Amino acid sequence: MTDLVVIVPSRGRPAAARDLALAFTDTVASARLVFAVDADDPTRFSYAEALSSYPWTTVHWAPAPSTMVKTLNVAANLFVNETYAIGFMGDDHRPRTRKWDQLYVEALRELGTGIVYGNDLLQGERIPTQVAMTSDIVRALGHMAPPPLTHLYVDNYWRDLGEAAGCLRYLPDVVVEHMHPVAGKADWDEGHVRVNQPSMYQRDAEAYGRYVTEHFAADLAKVQALR
Repeated sequence: MTDLVVIVPSRGRPAAARDLALAFTDTVASARLVFAVDADDPTRFSYAEALSSYPWTTVHWAPAPSTMVKTLNVAANLFVNETYAIGFMGDDHRPRTRKWDQLYVEALRELGTGIVYGNDLLQGERIPTQVAMTSDIVRALGHMAPPPLTHLYVDNYWRDLGEAAGCLRYLPDVVVEHMHPVAGKADWDEGHVRVNQPSMYQRDAEAYGRYVTEHFAADLAKVQALR
């Protein structure tokens, strides 16, 4: 069984996927990297070409039409019985700490059931923009991210769930840098603009508020039962 599979939903950004695969290969101990790409992405065939030189990396086609959350959940459920832990990164994350995946898995094994995240050099401890969690959480919930969400507030959910269940751990010395335009580390491309519209924030904020009211207690109870 693989200890950690890291899922990266990506659309229209094969060059960013290649840059992540390079940083991943340079630092990984044994984790697998899976790019989940929408089946209707016009650039989907460019991913296989861009990633062909990276042995830790595979591409999975996600059913279309989709969103980041749908794509993540589909991929997570494909691998949840094959690995000890499931991770998430955006295609604009770059692992910098050697054997960061080994450190994630060691922390998760100490927790038993839990969620860990590193220092993205942007949000730091405040919010897990990248994450790894034990697969039993995904199996129990049936998802990795709340299905009503589109793209945003997923990291709020991981933080809130982990804190409430007492199984969230921050690893400040494990750097997985977030190369986000808001930090001046990348240009605003079409993908960044599309998912950071004010309307997207409003829609996902409202969706997350409803999810917390209607479903969070049940999710928390399932995670607490695992602990």
